[in-house]
Amino acid sequence: MLATRITQKEGTFYFIAYKASELLNKVRFTSRYYFEGEEIAQAKLSEHDDVAQFIAGIERSEKGFQRVLNRQKIKQIVNFYETVVAQPMIPGTVLLFTDETLRFQKTDGSDSIGHLSEPKGKYLVIDGQHRLAGLHFFQAKHPDQSAQVEVPCLLFDGRSADFATEMFVIINSTHTRINRSHLVDLYEKEKKFAAKVVNLLYGESDSPLQYKINRLGGRSKQEKWILQSEVFNELLKVVTVHKRWMESHLGMKPDRCYALVRDYLKGVKDVMGEVWGQNDRYMFTRDVTLKALIRVLDDLIVDRKLINDWDEQRSHHPFAEVVKPWAPLTKEFRADGFYERFPAKGQLERVRKIHQRLLDAIVG
Repeated sequence: MLATRITQKEGTFYFIAYKASELLNKVRFTSRYYFEGEEIAQAKLSEHDDVAQFIAGIERSEKGFQRVLNRQKIKQIVNFYETVVAQPMIPGTVLLFTDETLRFQKTDGSDSIGHLSEPKGKYLVIDGQHRLAGLHFFQAKHPDQSAQVEVPCLLFDGRSADFATEMFVIINSTHTRINRSHLVDLYEKEKKFAAKVVNLLYGESDSPLQYKINRLGGRSKQEKWILQSEVFNELLKVVTVHKRWMESHLGMKPDRCYALVRDYLKGVKDVMGEVWGQNDRYMFTRDVTLKALIRVLDDLIVDRKLINDWDEQRSHHPFAEVVKPWAPLTKEFRADGFYERFPAKGQLERVRKIHQRLLDAIVG
């Protein structure tokens, strides 16, 4: 295949392009993907394939691609592929990896352009697995259109497992690629926005967390459940990730964002009323679980049907319906034995485990 060899410091990789159908036959998926009754089965990974096992493990972990989120995200991607006309379907490169060392033969008169051999095995996708999953389902629906699609790829070959896994972690933890000065400016605005939402959660009479947030000096003598900084940090993550959606649907207004968080927590309280506020016997409204609850909201925001139902009803009922599967979990949050049921080296890990447990109960 024709390739452009790119050299950066001590590293060398290749720019190539594949026809959609050809590329889909050459990659393996480390997550299971769903769309309108169809699915892509997760590839069987060798227990000796450290790279694939590592990436597959992360894909199933926190912020991983759970089934309900998978379906929603793939639906959005397929819809984009179907509606885009002048703009390219896949303008960004898909990053591929093979541990095989491929052979590059330069063409006459060029040191960077030449022919690259094909690997014997299938590629591992470091970045772009969702786009390729969407392309798979788009091809099934529109084979004639997909035949005209070429996918730009960057290919890394002959590297160690450490190289591939490090690249995967870096790419999937640094989604924002904008000028640093702009990032600081935007971050300051988002911080102010999140702080206003926290203040509303603390002071509004209809807030499930009224006076339960420790503001270090607040006049209320009531029992505190969680530090203001902890609520702020979790909400800031939600605001940062979903900023565009909040601008278009909530007008980036703190009171409307507060209403969303309030109704979500009301829905949770409605389902978990048996343990809500029972902090002497249960850990459900302790800081470690409240942080996990906000992370679940972060996941649920991508469920547009749920959010549309909430927007129409403006009540907690749509959220209560979604989290109804949590009702049988009350015993797991008993204070007695809680840390044994959610073993962890520290609070960060424990929050991740609780978040995953709650999310798994929703997606089945």
